Amino acid sequence: MSDAVSFRGRALVGRELEEHSVEITVEAGTIRAIEEIPLREDCWILPCFFNAHTHIADTIAMDMPVSGSLSDLVAPPDGLKHRLLRAAPRNDLVRAMESTITTMVQSGTAGFADFREGGVEGVLALRQALENRSCQAIIFGREGGEAVAHGFGISSVREGAHIEAAVERARTKGLLVALHAGEKDPHDIEAALALEPDLIIHCTHAEDRQLRRIAEMEIPIVVCPRSNWTLGVAAGAAHPPIERMLARGCRVFLGTDNAMFVQPDMFREMAFTSLIYRIPAKEALNMAISGSDLLAAPFFIEEDCPANFFLIDPMRHNYHFSHDLCTTVVNRVNSCNIIRTILNPATK
Repeated sequence: MSDAVSFRGRALVGRELEEHSVEITVEAGTIRAIEEIPLREDCWILPCFFNAHTHIADTIAMDMPVSGSLSDLVAPPDGLKHRLLRAAPRNDLVRAMESTITTMVQSGTAGFADFREGGVEGVLALRQALENRSCQAIIFGREGGEAVAHGFGISSVREGAHIEAAVERARTKGLLVALHAGEKDPHDIEAALALEPDLIIHCTHAEDRQLRRIAEMEIPIVVCPRSNWTLGVAAGAAHPPIERMLARGCRVFLGTDNAMFVQPDMFREMAFTSLIYRIPAKEALNMAISGSDLLAAPFFIEEDCPANFFLIDPMRHNYHFSHDLCTTVVNRVNSCNIIRTILNPATK
């Protein structure tokens, strides 16, 4: 292993995020070995996050003073964000997305799934923003952009009858299909499930019978709690019904949604989710990582998997008093605590 590099510390290993004191050997961007060692307190090794739902081009309108309903702000084709995106010069869009990608990587996020407006040109602008960055993206194109993307991103089945034909075209091309449903009410969820999507976003107001069906169909749900609260479609732990989703066997991923309103920071998303929805810290952390299952190689720390993890020195803070690494990571750690990030560019 001539180019092998080793990292020693207290790590969260495997899909169960079990605490072990280990030496991790990385060669050519791949984890070649994970070996137990005597306890090390001076380094924590944590899997990178995957932000499972973003609209990062909306960075151009960050924290713009706005008012109005959810439809007024974000519904296509003429919601405020869509008008702003159409009016923005391409260079400004690319610079905004580059900046947000850099910000995500700096906060431990090595990948994201983005709904990209603007048709083919919109998708190509995001691909340009990703150049020379070791961050992986699943791009869901819209308005024809799916032709050069990884998948087809649907705002809502309420867009019209043409959606079914568009989904069929996407399927014939082997594309993923993702859509928003149940964000402001449960009434579009049944029609969304009839399309058999690969990913469903929000389900903020999903009912138990719908959750059971989603679990049976094995469709992952991406919840975006801070966005739901910010946009006024949630105001309590019942929406989205995360506890019931998990109890009924749904796979649940975390996303931050619209960069116009919410910073794409998975530390903040985990802390908010764990606190408001009373989700165990390990579950919240798993939700922040497991969206990487959308990629060919997930981000969990396992042998023969790509190396995508970050390091924290707990001795620089009071974290070294922690009795539970997952709880401390979810409730206390932030992006400023990261001392190094290991990314595998080969999986971009």
